[in-house]
Amino acid sequence: MKSLKFTLLLFSLILFGLGSPLRSSGAAPKREFYQLKIYHLQTKEQEQRLDTYLQQAYLPALHRAGIGKVGVFKPIASTDASAPAPTEQLVFVFIPCTSAEQYLKIDTDLEKDKQYQTAAQDYVNTAFDKPVYSRMEGVSMLAFTSMPSLHLPALKSGPAERVYELRSYESASEKLHANKVAQFNNGEIGIFKRLNFNTVFCGQVVSGSKMPNLMYLSAFENKADQEAHWKTFGADPEWAKMKAMPEYANNMQHMDVFLLHPATYSDI
Repeated sequence: MKSLKFTLLLFSLILFGLGSPLRSSGAAPKREFYQLKIYHLQTKEQEQRLDTYLQQAYLPALHRAGIGKVGVFKPIASTDASAPAPTEQLVFVFIPCTSAEQYLKIDTDLEKDKQYQTAAQDYVNTAFDKPVYSRMEGVSMLAFTSMPSLHLPALKSGPAERVYELRSYESASEKLHANKVAQFNNGEIGIFKRLNFNTVFCGQVVSGSKMPNLMYLSAFENKADQEAHWKTFGADPEWAKMKAMPEYANNMQHMDVFLLHPATYSDI
């Protein structure tokens, strides 16, 4: 936790400190900081306890701390009868912060929040032999320059129908990762916007278990809508031109894709 806070503090000083180009006249908008928590669960009881904690304690406390929209997502169950049953349940919690300072204050704010401390008793004081989760991952991200802040999707379908697609792109080196980020900033995000992908965020990972990588989240009305969008994207002339550019060759080595639906109490 200390190393994570040091990393975020360093980024804060670089981006928002005195003398930074971003503080000059005509500066680009401040880039938001994002935290993605990934809970690994083994039982339905753990899922129920985590849902209770998130809905009744954690999200309300984040709202009181000035974080207005928090996303909670769970993987969509596979309809393939031949697919192996998942060995664990995942829950993704996405926390957008307007600054590094706000990010760094989350834990302190929770410690001072008496309502949270009361509502979170089961989670905070869980017994070692009856944990709320089996593992929790933490990913810290800095928003892309071409998409510096969160975008809330304008979807007409009900939450149960919606498909949120979380993608993680890993690169073979830091240089190739920077090149992939540049590809997004130099046109790929623009293509997503033009094709109405409802991209929620694009983040460059600054701390996490898989690096170097970037992550982004798109939203669709339903599974058919998600498939149709990617078909259109694959056939888009602008994307075909960009994909063929030699300067962007081999800048992505591994991709993870998660198809998610929002929890009933998710803000996003």
